[in-house]
Amino acid sequence: MKQAIREVIVVEGRYDKNALSQVVDATIVTLGGFAVFNDREKLAFLRRLAEERGLIVLTDSDGAGFVIRNYLKGALPRNQVKQAYIPDIHGKERRKRAPGKEGKLGVEGMKPAVLLEALRRAGATFEDEEAVGERRQDPITKADLYALGLTGGQDSAAKRRALLKALDLPEHLTPNAMLEALNLLYSREAFLARAEEARSDQ
Repeated sequence: MKQAIREVIVVEGRYDKNALSQVVDATIVTLGGFAVFNDREKLAFLRRLAEERGLIVLTDSDGAGFVIRNYLKGALPRNQVKQAYIPDIHGKERRKRAPGKEGKLGVEGMKPAVLLEALRRAGATFEDEEAVGERRQDPITKADLYALGLTGGQDSAAKRRALLKALDLPEHLTPNAMLEALNLLYSREAFLARAEEARSDQ
């Protein structure tokens, strides 16, 4: 049974995300490693998520992981970000030929119980099933985006960009990533109202 966590969890890469998503029911955002240093849009998006839901930063315990963690500490509001640390365990991930430079296992190599313990120590908000059910009333769906002309139409891409701009979200979000972000930040009613407002402003 996966544990539901309210905060958005930030990890370095997709293998970390895969490992974590088998343990918790939460929104997990990947940074793409050092690419986040030059990604102003991703940073703005993380700030929004921090404000709305709170963030938990979970990077590897090697030097590179700490460089990324320290960068985020300086770039994001501290009171909305929790820090989760995995222990130093030496070894190598199964998919890798050789261990990393420091010979430590990263997030992807941790056992589920270790990841849960790291999140618990960081002060993650574990939600029971009822609270999760309440939060997930009527999600925004692909059908909603289609009905608003944001997908499947001639100038859908331009409409999507305009709406993302109006909502202060990164304009390069794919339709699927946009859907995920919208469901994190808005209830269905609030989103439809904002979309209508944005449309009448154009």
